[in-house]
Amino acid sequence: MQLEDGFHDVPDGKLATVVTWLEMRSAPAPRPAPEREDLSLRRVEAPRVDWYRDLFRRVGAEDWLWFSRLVMPEAELAAILRDPKVEIYALQHGGAEKGLLELDFREDGACELAFFGLSPELIGGGAGRWLMNRALEIVWSRPISRFHLHSCTLDHPAALDFYRRSGFTAIRRQVEIADDPRLTGHLGAQSAPRIPIIR
Repeated sequence: MQLEDGFHDVPDGKLATVVTWLEMRSAPAPRPAPEREDLSLRRVEAPRVDWYRDLFRRVGAEDWLWFSRLVMPEAELAAILRDPKVEIYALQHGGAEKGLLELDFREDGACELAFFGLSPELIGGGAGRWLMNRALEIVWSRPISRFHLHSCTLDHPAALDFYRRSGFTAIRRQVEIADDPRLTGHLGAQSAPRIPIIR
């Protein structure tokens, strides 16, 4: 569908975001990151849906309106989490789970960075770089030729630049429209207060 230039109304109760798709076709040069003995990465094999959704909420829901895995039917999400080609990792800090890394290898020769996020208190202190370096090590140790992700305007304002500095190149842009999860009851009305609710 061809969109004309200019403004386009978004129906009440909906969110509209600009989504940028990014990829890398080979392992980038490592970016330096300080040693972080306070951080560790733990793979969680076939996690329970309730455990996963709890970490998903704590990392992405309140500030960034992550909601896709909250509205997904439980059986569908459980099938993804049990798939041996989907790898779930929890970032550990201070004895608690403070970050989520989800790598999806279900497409032959490729990996999608499905989810990547930190609890709010870790943002801006180098934990993101540490986690991305671990992700790159894991992904490029496999026989793939493409590592890809998408980011949107609901994400942290620095996310897109962070991904580009990490070696990803933008390849496509789309507009996504979805129900506002604060109006469907999947997230509280206080979530992401910087984004107004339009009823």
